[in-house]
Amino acid sequence: MRRKNEKSSGAEEGRIDKNGGYEHGDIRGDEGNIALLLFLYLLQGIPLGLCSAIPMILQNHHVSYKQQAEFSFVQWPFSLKLLWAPVVDAIFSRKFGRRKTWLIPTQYLMGIFMLYLSANVQNWLDDTDSGPNIGLLTVLFFLLNVLAATQDIAVDGWALTMLKRKNVGYASTCNSVGQTAGYFLGYVLFMALESPTLSNNYFRSVPSDKGMVTLPGFLHFWGWIFIIATTLVALLKHEVDDKHYKSDDFITDIKCAYRSLWGTMKLPTIQTTAIILLTAKIGFSACDAVTGLKLIDAGVPKEKLTLMAVPLIPLQIILPCAIAKYTSGPRPMDIYLKAMPYRLAFGLVAAGLVWITPLFVSNGEVPIHYVIMIISLYFLHQIATTSMFVASMAFFAKVSDPAVGGTYMTFLNTLANLGGNWPATATLWFVDTLTWKRCNVDAANDCSTIIESEQCASIPGGTCLTLLDGYYIESVICVIIGFIWFRWGRRKINDLQSKPMSAWKISQSS
Repeated sequence: MRRKNEKSSGAEEGRIDKNGGYEHGDIRGDEGNIALLLFLYLLQGIPLGLCSAIPMILQNHHVSYKQQAEFSFVQWPFSLKLLWAPVVDAIFSRKFGRRKTWLIPTQYLMGIFMLYLSANVQNWLDDTDSGPNIGLLTVLFFLLNVLAATQDIAVDGWALTMLKRKNVGYASTCNSVGQTAGYFLGYVLFMALESPTLSNNYFRSVPSDKGMVTLPGFLHFWGWIFIIATTLVALLKHEVDDKHYKSDDFITDIKCAYRSLWGTMKLPTIQTTAIILLTAKIGFSACDAVTGLKLIDAGVPKEKLTLMAVPLIPLQIILPCAIAKYTSGPRPMDIYLKAMPYRLAFGLVAAGLVWITPLFVSNGEVPIHYVIMIISLYFLHQIATTSMFVASMAFFAKVSDPAVGGTYMTFLNTLANLGGNWPATATLWFVDTLTWKRCNVDAANDCSTIIESEQCASIPGGTCLTLLDGYYIESVICVIIGFIWFRWGRRKINDLQSKPMSAWKISQSS
């Protein structure tokens, strides 16, 4: 699952015990608040799941990889929310509530957006002479995720005052569990119920050529859930006044937040870290962004590919806990460096998997031994991916200056997320450019454009043959770049880990 921007800092996760650690309190009296937070985070996960499901649907509409790259911009808002988070934090109506000022209108807009999409999305997806309307779909789902990211800012802040101080540590658990559940509903469950094959095999007595759920119907249902739930929260849930926030000079607060951010960006250690975070994932981009779509091209049904991720969900919950004990010391990035070569090598393994898939899959039928093989490979890949993620989060928490609050940690997470988004978009964009094709009946036609492909198809017996898929070229290039980066990055990361904490703190003058 693609992770959004993580929470701010450990200092907000609970109260400090006598040993300097963080402990959780008794949740009695906070059961309803925890349930509400779980539900609000679940709502947040629905659009995130849908934005991962849409590319699978688009792939069956035979869109180009450049169009997939265009749609991938919908994943960016959670990586950019730091740009407007200080505004959400500082401007509000005390009478209505500091967090409800943003949460209520944002969730109403999300519901309205979903209802609008439900009435029109099928028309934009249906094939026309130019194919699905990718530009409009990208703009609307991007805006939907901007609203989801804004809702996330508001809910994160509300959790700090909604829960008793001794129970604030449960906020991150609510976020993780709730958002994962929402993502599961919006991605895995939707893809399963949208599939006519799975619906006919497991849920219906009378077969149909449509799934039990359609994208318009799913959007319509959740649109009304958003509107009804938001109305209930607005009417029934009172927001406790944040007594720690006394300033009424909103402009000064916003300036202060952005000034702290600028002070963070000027630190030499942060500048080096920024270069590392913005380039570290280039080596994984072809594997992470393109492999799933290529497996669909190779004949694996999208709904079955989605369901293969279900066995990994327990691993995603258990593995971080197991890895955490190895990243809690003074050098958490050692685990990151140990896992990176294996994750880079997996890029070639993934390319090999795509290469052999047509030998196993025929007419949408996936044999059990192939399913076992792909789940096993995903399992190994998840270990390396999670190890690197947990290590980086531990490093961010270790070096973040507590005097800056959550801005420092959120800034580092923003850089990490952007470092994954831009290579993924670039990799999708260049797949078609690097692919070599040729018309089988016209050697002068390289099928490089839609017009040339149509000209080839108009000739009796004409078809465009793929001589070399750009995905394989990208896979090799990315792995080579990744190992070159690793030789450089290992020295830089070890150097950063040896820096004293004073090198990460913002000066008082800043």
